[in-house]
Amino acid sequence: MTTTLCLDIGSGTQDVLYHYPDREIENCPKFVLPSPALRIGKRIAALREQGRNIWLHGRNMGGGVTRFVRANQKAGLAVAATRSAAFTMADDLSALELTGIPLVEECPAGYEPVRLTDFDETWWRTLLAAADLPWPDRIAACAQDHGFHPGQSNRMGRFKLWRAFLAEGGGRPESLVYDTPPAMLTRLTDLQDEIGGGPVADTGAAAVLGALYVDEIAAHGRETGITLVNIGNSHLIAFLLYKDRIHGVYEQHTGCVDGAKLWADLAKFRCGCLSFEQVFEDKGHGCLTLGLPDGAAGFAPTYVIGPRRGMLEGYDVSFPAPGGDMMLAGCFGLLKGLGISSGR
Repeated sequence: MTTTLCLDIGSGTQDVLYHYPDREIENCPKFVLPSPALRIGKRIAALREQGRNIWLHGRNMGGGVTRFVRANQKAGLAVAATRSAAFTMADDLSALELTGIPLVEECPAGYEPVRLTDFDETWWRTLLAAADLPWPDRIAACAQDHGFHPGQSNRMGRFKLWRAFLAEGGGRPESLVYDTPPAMLTRLTDLQDEIGGGPVADTGAAAVLGALYVDEIAAHGRETGITLVNIGNSHLIAFLLYKDRIHGVYEQHTGCVDGAKLWADLAKFRCGCLSFEQVFEDKGHGCLTLGLPDGAAGFAPTYVIGPRRGMLEGYDVSFPAPGGDMMLAGCFGLLKGLGISSGR
């Protein structure tokens, strides 16, 4: 029996499933906890209130920490970082140094060390022990990774990855759960090392797989095209899916749209009428569709998950709860990608 700790690491929360293969999914332990970026960010904010300079060390993690770091600088406090931790804030480290953050491999005198990581093993061992849960046999995790693209826009670089996946990789969502992530996915590479070498995925891939964890949705997507939307706290992503293949990707920042704007974008997205440039100029990541098949019938059925799903309340959509808990859709997506079905 292989137990799996599944982590979906977002900007506001990290959503967690402790999976026992011999239990009903509803009886497996579940947690919705503050994200590592938020937890570390609050520590940085507390140090700012104390007037402390900070030295960042550790790993490349979610960029949500950056706003807390910049707040310290605006308060007139000094910030330094190791090279590995600095990639949290920028791909171009020379440009980062010009913003007043020197790269220093040892903690300078008078600075408070702050460790950056998406996975703190000591913290997790403490929490699981308090919950009387044994250390899992395997850890699987997902987080958003823009990829390493020095000298160019992260948003544009991310869509180069999506284009390669759709055009060259067959568009099969389960292939985006990596035993070994591509080298350019530096955040996922660091995360995989921290969790002990288990499988990792981008949150976008985990979201689509999470919806497909619901057998009825997977079957519907084989019969006709469907639209899957995950509205997160900071980012939202939508996929056009038909016959177990992704035919289109749309990504936007949640704060840049309201329900009406999102619904209008999705209507254009379904017919291949929404361009990358339109979304990019709206401050989003972009949009990509390739060869939409006639059999998909316009991808009209729309399934919406995510903590901000209420944005599309009142529109012609369905709100599924994969595995009985919508907040854990990414975790169920990791199970789906690992070949563990709902059993229903």
